[in-house]
Amino acid sequence: MSNRKSSLMPGDAEKLRRRSAADSAESYVDPEQHPQFPRRQSQTDRLCVGPQHPELGAVETPPPDASAHHFCHYTPKCFLAVHRGGQGTSARSTPSQYGEEGWHEGTTKTTIRAENEVEAHREANNYKFGFRKWKGNVTERPIEDRSDVIKELYSDLSIVKPREGSVVTFGNIVYVFLFGWWTSLIYLLICPIMFLTIFGAPYGKLCLKMAWYFIWPFGKSLEKPSDVAKSSMVKPPKCEVIPEEGDTEDSEDHVKDKDSAPLLVSSPIPVDIPIPEAPARKTSKHWCRISTYVWLFLGYPVLAVVHSLACVLSWLLVFTIPVAKMNARTLTTVLLMAPEDVLIHRLDKTHGCEARVILCCYQAFNVYYYKYTVQGINIFALNLLPLVLITLIIGYADHENNYFSAETKFATAITSIIPLSYYIGMGIASISAQSNFAVGAVVNATFGSITEMTFYITALLQGHHAATKCYEEIVKAALTGTLLGCILFIPGICMIIGGIKHREQRFNSRSAGVSSALLFISIGGVFAPTLFSKTFGNLVCESCSNIPGNASVPFICKDCHYDTSQTDPHLILTHIEPLVYTISVLLPASYLIGLIFTLKTHSHIYDIHISDGQGGHAHGGHHVVHWSRWRALGVLIVATVLMACCADLSTENIEPMLTHSSISQYFIGVTVLAMVPELPEIVNGIQFALQNNISLSLEVGSCIAVQVCMIQIPLLILFNAFYDVGFVLLFSDIHLWASIFSVILVNYIFMDGKCDYFQGTALVVVYLILLALYFFAPSPRSC
Repeated sequence: MSNRKSSLMPGDAEKLRRRSAADSAESYVDPEQHPQFPRRQSQTDRLCVGPQHPELGAVETPPPDASAHHFCHYTPKCFLAVHRGGQGTSARSTPSQYGEEGWHEGTTKTTIRAENEVEAHREANNYKFGFRKWKGNVTERPIEDRSDVIKELYSDLSIVKPREGSVVTFGNIVYVFLFGWWTSLIYLLICPIMFLTIFGAPYGKLCLKMAWYFIWPFGKSLEKPSDVAKSSMVKPPKCEVIPEEGDTEDSEDHVKDKDSAPLLVSSPIPVDIPIPEAPARKTSKHWCRISTYVWLFLGYPVLAVVHSLACVLSWLLVFTIPVAKMNARTLTTVLLMAPEDVLIHRLDKTHGCEARVILCCYQAFNVYYYKYTVQGINIFALNLLPLVLITLIIGYADHENNYFSAETKFATAITSIIPLSYYIGMGIASISAQSNFAVGAVVNATFGSITEMTFYITALLQGHHAATKCYEEIVKAALTGTLLGCILFIPGICMIIGGIKHREQRFNSRSAGVSSALLFISIGGVFAPTLFSKTFGNLVCESCSNIPGNASVPFICKDCHYDTSQTDPHLILTHIEPLVYTISVLLPASYLIGLIFTLKTHSHIYDIHISDGQGGHAHGGHHVVHWSRWRALGVLIVATVLMACCADLSTENIEPMLTHSSISQYFIGVTVLAMVPELPEIVNGIQFALQNNISLSLEVGSCIAVQVCMIQIPLLILFNAFYDVGFVLLFSDIHLWASIFSVILVNYIFMDGKCDYFQGTALVVVYLILLALYFFAPSPRSC
């Protein structure tokens, strides 16, 4: 069919576009291939071409292809040209104020599809400097718009689906050993008890059937007889006749004027299909039987415990959630039915249509359940939430360690930080996506570093109360470990995983250069007092040996270090403290300049286009957020309080590991205390890399590293100024040289604007070498 301009009226074109809005996701238009979409727009520009903007002129609608099932191949979409710091919207594009010189060779154009306005705002915030990067959705996605893999995760177990292949899989065999045999055994043990009661004999037969079912439920279905014939479920087909190209009359007008319409005019023909009414359901009388109450008192309570235990265990294992759904359906539905109504059939056999499927399961194990969410909360974060309550109970109820050791308390407390960090991140992303730039910036600045700051302050307070400098060294090791992990490990692991899937990935070298420059400033400022102390401090040695009168034997000294406490305090301490306070002012000022540079004056180095995948006007106002702003704020406050409690318990119970452990305290601080709170960020970075968005993966690590140096350390200095806990910004040599070397290496990697798994491997290997260095290093003198 030839492509020619349609002669439809404007009102008709609007109706056609509305009818094709559902298929708009299939007609994605690359803005690079269509000149009507400008390359850049001022700040955040919206260019919606369609009937809702008649001032932009009429849009030609190509005729449908012969193989298509919808009217329009092209549905006008809404593209958001989002740049850092942009908040304004405009209907028309404005010329760039930077000209061609503003476009650097390293500038990368990225087109991202968002489902609605809130998701578009969240995606835009990911590219803003200083904002926390968040991969997960903050709004509900319609299940019909998701992939088949995700649909399978949320499918109902009462739906019989065609399945290819055998049900004898590794996961199903594992189910037999983990759940099937003992669940079936319980049914077999209850069966004779029900037969002995005589009245409960029907339920004894039910136990036999359920024992046979649960030993291998795959490929079988639990059904309930129904009086409703299958014919009553018939739905009228969608009959619709597409008018000819030259026909300018609306189909609805033809229907209204069908009495006077010519016979040969193409118009929809209404078809009346009689549908028999469903007969009224008969009320079950099994609740009036004695056998039912015998079952409820003897059999059901035991099976309720069994199925509840199997449900909880399979839910906690995540990948066996289908088993949890199956046990929950059995407990709440099947075991409360009349025993004669429970029918078990194999799915490969055909039966009459007079039955309704209650339970049907094909697989017990699905590896994709790591993507499963409940109200937008990832399943792992949801399953770890009870651990927080357990940590608080055993931590504050057992002060004397009578029932749980200090190591166990520390392990549970540090693990509880992981889900709390996730909830804080989701709360920040939810508020930022639903608010303007100012509110989002305040929330990110307030709660963005709350996880780390809570632990650092509680550790310093613990050390101050215990009158030991060991906790201060642990905090410095954790600060350095966060730097090394964010500079080396997070970019490295993202490059490896992303490079394996995509071979070679490209990123915006201009934005990476900004992050590298800020990292250099950060490292220089943080370690300036350390270099100052090494220049003007005294080299003090703990033990020196020499043989008197024998000049040929060298003078041997051990445990030498620079010490400022042995010199004139007016010469050193009066210089170091002003230097530290000066740096604590200059670093946040540099961070503020970086914000202005990337969000305001030079936002053109980013070219981010976020397109509404559902059509610019289809779902813009119909999204449903997982967390409202007030709910997200409440979650943030509660998670922060719980984070403070867990941090307090972890620092309180870390003392045995510091005093009696054979592992270096440096290693404990650099690894466990530094990287465990960052696990949600690592997962976000990996997910970005898998979607070939390595730019955001690198920004995840760089943003955290910059915030550690330019926000967290100045805040610690400010806290020490008001409440003296003895925190001095002087680091050990191992922290100094490891950090400087890491920044130089990552700056070299970021130079060419592209990466692969080899470069990622180099970063990870260097990180592991530094970890080995910390592992074999002697403990700090104060510990």
